[in-house]
Amino acid sequence: MIRVQRKDTSAFSVLLGRHSAAIHAFVFRLTGNAADAEDFTQETFLRVWSRGDTWKPGRVKFTTWAYRIARNLCIDAWRTRRGSAADAEADVEELAGDVPSDDAGRTRRALEAALAALPERQRTALVLCHHQGWSNREAAEMLDVSVDALESLLSRARRSLRKTLAPYREA
Repeated sequence: MIRVQRKDTSAFSVLLGRHSAAIHAFVFRLTGNAADAEDFTQETFLRVWSRGDTWKPGRVKFTTWAYRIARNLCIDAWRTRRGSAADAEADVEELAGDVPSDDAGRTRRALEAALAALPERQRTALVLCHHQGWSNREAAEMLDVSVDALESLLSRARRSLRKTLAPYREA
């Protein structure tokens, strides 16, 4: 990353190759939209290139910094697209009403809707720890919270998912 800060394009290509797939997967899990995931991944790396001088070695890991950029892009998009919590609920209802007829498809869509309905910080914590494989310490650093606070976010997210998905577990 230090070479990228000096505008070394070959170092940037290496960095992009190492991290773009993981950033894309992270953004896709947060947004549930392939086009947004592609756009936000590209924008993340444009910002890595253009604002690389703001990353300070030794203060925060590069991955933490890059994931935070990606997360902030997602948050900005949610704020722009969703005028209120009622709009978010309508989006979830639309997702839940558009499930395939087979049980596996219905369960998958219900899980996607339940994840979309989680508060942003809970959803991000869950995605980082369960889908991206980050440690609690790494995820807490990225979210700028204590490990205890992160574990609380994860606990509330799991509890909410269990409650929302209970009908599918019983079926």
